[in-house]
Amino acid sequence: MVVSAFSAWDSTSLLLSTFSSNPKRSKRDLVFRKSSVGSRDYVRRCFFVKSVAGERQQKLEDPPATIREKGMVLDALSPDSASVVSSIKYRAEFNPLFSPVVFNLAKAYYATAESVRDMLIINWNATNEYYEKLNVKQAYYLSMEFLQGRALLNAIGNLELTGVYAEALKKLGHNLEDVARQEPDAALGNGGLGRLASCFLDSMATLNYPGWGYGLRYRYGLFKQLITKDGQEEVAENWLEMGNPWEIVRNDVFYPVKFYGKVIEGREGRKEWVGGEDIIAIAYDVPIPGYKTKTTLNLRLWSTKVASEVFDLHAFNAGDHAKAYEALKRAEKICYVLYPGDESYEGKTLRLKQQYTLCSASLQDIITRFERRSGETVKWENFPEKVALQMNDTHPTLCIPELMRILIDVKGLNWEEAWKITQRTVAYTNHTVLPEALEKWDVNLMQQLLPRHFEIIRTIEEEFIDNIISKYGTEDLDLLQKKLKQMRILDNMELPSSVLKLLIKSQEIILAKTVKEDKDSESDKMAKPISQDEVKKPNDKAVTKKPKDKDKKPEISKAEKKVKLTFEPTPKQPQLVRMANLCVVGGHAVNGVAEIHSDIVKKEVFNDFYQLWPEKFQNKTNGVTPRRWMSFCNPALSKIVTKWTGSDYWLINTEKLAELRKFADNEELHSEWTEAKRNNKKKVASFLKEKTGYVVSPDAMFDVQIKRIHEYKRQLLNILGIVYRYKKMKEMSREEREEKFVPRVCIFGGKAFATYVQAKRIVKFITDVGSTINHDPEIGDLLKVIFVPDYNVSVAEVLIPGSELSQHISTAGMEASGTSNMKFSMNGCILIGTLDGANVEIRQEVGEDNFFLFGARAEEIAGLRQERAKGKFVPDPRFEEAKAFVRTGVFGPYNYNELMGSLEGNEGYGRADYFLVGKDFPSYIECQEKVDNAYKNQKKWTKMSILNTAGSFKFSSDRTINEYAREIWKIEPVVLP
Repeated sequence: MVVSAFSAWDSTSLLLSTFSSNPKRSKRDLVFRKSSVGSRDYVRRCFFVKSVAGERQQKLEDPPATIREKGMVLDALSPDSASVVSSIKYRAEFNPLFSPVVFNLAKAYYATAESVRDMLIINWNATNEYYEKLNVKQAYYLSMEFLQGRALLNAIGNLELTGVYAEALKKLGHNLEDVARQEPDAALGNGGLGRLASCFLDSMATLNYPGWGYGLRYRYGLFKQLITKDGQEEVAENWLEMGNPWEIVRNDVFYPVKFYGKVIEGREGRKEWVGGEDIIAIAYDVPIPGYKTKTTLNLRLWSTKVASEVFDLHAFNAGDHAKAYEALKRAEKICYVLYPGDESYEGKTLRLKQQYTLCSASLQDIITRFERRSGETVKWENFPEKVALQMNDTHPTLCIPELMRILIDVKGLNWEEAWKITQRTVAYTNHTVLPEALEKWDVNLMQQLLPRHFEIIRTIEEEFIDNIISKYGTEDLDLLQKKLKQMRILDNMELPSSVLKLLIKSQEIILAKTVKEDKDSESDKMAKPISQDEVKKPNDKAVTKKPKDKDKKPEISKAEKKVKLTFEPTPKQPQLVRMANLCVVGGHAVNGVAEIHSDIVKKEVFNDFYQLWPEKFQNKTNGVTPRRWMSFCNPALSKIVTKWTGSDYWLINTEKLAELRKFADNEELHSEWTEAKRNNKKKVASFLKEKTGYVVSPDAMFDVQIKRIHEYKRQLLNILGIVYRYKKMKEMSREEREEKFVPRVCIFGGKAFATYVQAKRIVKFITDVGSTINHDPEIGDLLKVIFVPDYNVSVAEVLIPGSELSQHISTAGMEASGTSNMKFSMNGCILIGTLDGANVEIRQEVGEDNFFLFGARAEEIAGLRQERAKGKFVPDPRFEEAKAFVRTGVFGPYNYNELMGSLEGNEGYGRADYFLVGKDFPSYIECQEKVDNAYKNQKKWTKMSILNTAGSFKFSSDRTINEYAREIWKIEPVVLP
């Protein structure tokens, strides 16, 4: 019926009385209106898109003055279903991507998305125009990842148009949920860091903070994960295959980006970076709507290409097509893949190119906007008063030398002026305590690829070393050497000559003073006067000593020898640029992302810096947006929360969630809560069958661990616990196991990085264990193990609402924060976990009785590793039993000796159980028994679930963003009129 209806509907019949059924048509004509050119009618979009590229700015079309002056631009967003139907039809008919004959789900999605985007652009333009007019200070969030997820339901939810669009699509023969499922996840992120960035943009828009996001437009993203008999396999993600209706290509917004070349001294002694490889970064803009607000912010993503004249037409015509395309391909591949493998030199080069492209293009764009808003007189000292730049982890560190380069080499400021501006502008969020995750780049690579930036970094370090020497002095060389080893930006490199001279001179003074003191001491001891002959004797030899041979090299003084020996670089160790140290030195604020993490940052990771600049260090516990992560993905539970708290105000003020505590024992609430949770579990069961073929019972406990696969996150502990559970089940009679164990569906999801061999072994192990258990008729529905392939935001939006137990079991002190733990708790899921990351604060808020705690504490970890190294660790028999069971081959022919071996021994790479799986295993098993017992009492379990939602109020990204805005960015909300 839908096909025939659309085939009968042609463009001449669309008179674009688009909003004729609505009495407010005069306002809605802003979106679509009929115009006449010659004898032919045509449809003209009246929204306009402004460029913000300074001199390249172009107005496509301004709204009529009368509308703009009355502020009616922003009142146009209340269409009814008839208006939306017309809008979708228009988009469907004139979209060249699809056949005009059919109106299938794919076409319905694309047309629907474009109709929503058309409305977003109205507020988007108005927001940017208002910020320009007021010249407000803006926060610019730079991140290599933005894990947006699907945008359709989030956009219409924030615009409060979900019901209208559902009704419109129903009239067109489709269901909103089915249409929304056609949208691929934007493959622009990997895990929590990227999802956090997206939550932050949503919160900035909702709270009316002037902000802006910058990232890269990856063509293939991370990768699409396939699960085969061999485990994880990676294929290119095809999220852009049918285009992206949410983005607007800005061919008028582009900036040059340079690599390689050399640095020369130009006019007036100013440095110039010349030659090398030149590419162009082009902007793609994505509107980010706030919830119940007119504010619509921008996420600007950069894509890369070269100028047309770089294409070698002569080579192409001569048949050497590879040579003709060489420069183009080099430029394009920068934005092919998120986190390309960096085992090879080429891979490292590509990653560094990605990071510099993000930093250079974004800063040029920010500076262009600042100059335009400043008018004729640009006061660079005011730059930090208008720009706050937040680096999401160390990936955007090159912002620091790039801002210095532009200010000094391009804008003509001196070093002192540029350095003050840079330090006042830039701030750094640390996301890890893992030493291997604190980025370091090879000095030679940095020198070759970015020669001017390396010069600037070297100068920054030289000044910083002076600060360290001022703080600690030069008397104690061992102390100074220790401090420099921890704090230097350029690791294992020779000290600057100026510093060496200072240290040598200082040591000469100290040595001379020591000699004098020794002589004075000797003089004091002498009881009798010394004769003149005795005084002269020691000098006679010196006086008569023959002069040195002029050809001989001058002897190295004791002072010089001591300094060089103390600070000599280690020959066989690599020379590295430590990006995290550069972030701390170059920025005005450093924050961790959970209370325990921020304490570790201050006490361990950057303790020496903390002693030097305690005022720089802050905590900003992460958060998630309650709109996407509860209201939109879990509407059933959200309606219950709204009913019992009295309104939906909790969506922008999550402290209202705490009111649920008053009703935690209410039987009516329990009944509604249980029904909503069961319906969500049914959706999960249906989803699992569709994705994996496995059939699971919604009567079982749904136990979930979904996150990036990494040894420190300890998916291995989880699956070994399941192995032990399965072994015990097999040893019991049917009656015994049904009495002892509650039915469980253990769900895993997550991607192992393509070159992370051990993580991929863990994925293979989980799938092998699942294959064995799921086909064991003795066990049946009592235990199922499911690995969900290609975990992403959309998968999480299905699994989290239906989860009952969620595992956050990282080795204590190693997870910076986590955000999925917050999402699960917000949705009434009970956590089992260690005192790590945000688990600590979640447990405080939801109550100790509503959190299943196990494992060693963060302060114990170092001692436990030393115990292991000394051979004093005695593994629990249950742990040995589980490993031995794996080695029997019960889970298939794959050889798991390497994986099990990593948990054994006392030292060595890939061994000695660095992440303490064996140490925490008995505590984990015992805690899981407590989980079983608690689940048997469903009334108690439901109360725990309600109290988890009630206690999750702290973990809204709105709270986090308010803290960033007040304490780091120093920006204020700007509410559009």
